[in-house]
Amino acid sequence: LGGPTWTVQLGRRDSSTASLSGANSNIPAPTSNLSALISSFSAQGLSTKDMIALSGGHTIGQARCTNFRARIYNETNIESTFATSLKSNCPSSSGDNNRSPLDLQTPTTFDNNYYKNLRNQKGLLHSDQQLFNGGSADSQVTTYSTNQNTFFTDFAAAMVKMGNISPLTGTNGQIRKNCRKPN
Repeated sequence: LGGPTWTVQLGRRDSSTASLSGANSNIPAPTSNLSALISSFSAQGLSTKDMIALSGGHTIGQARCTNFRARIYNETNIESTFATSLKSNCPSSSGDNNRSPLDLQTPTTFDNNYYKNLRNQKGLLHSDQQLFNGGSADSQVTTYSTNQNTFFTDFAAAMVKMGNISPLTGTNGQIRKNCRKPN
């Protein structure tokens, strides 16, 4: 996949349970506008710069049709050929679970193409394209689209900050023997 590296602190306490409602209340919806994205990240102690850098994680991964259907059928800030290519896999009234890559050009490479796509109106999610839509985030998206090293440096720094949000302490949680599952 490639991409940046960063140091992860060892001995971190992790939750022994998962919470769908907790995740849903802390992760912005794919329909969020720029101000909602900024507010959501700010509530976690992350800056707008952190939010834009972390959004670059969408250079890999996929999204379900139900999360981008409204964008490809109803929005005007989308490149027309890109929208048409997505409609074959995401019909207007079916295929909710069909998936498309968040970055069609290099879906399995961690690079700065996500930002290049945004500048060309090829953001898959509404929330992605909001980062380059004539607003306050445009200049940082432009910087990342032209300078992959700056993106990598800022992404790594933001990952460290995000990893330190509300750490569990004392007897809360557990230090896992295998990071993939609770003890």
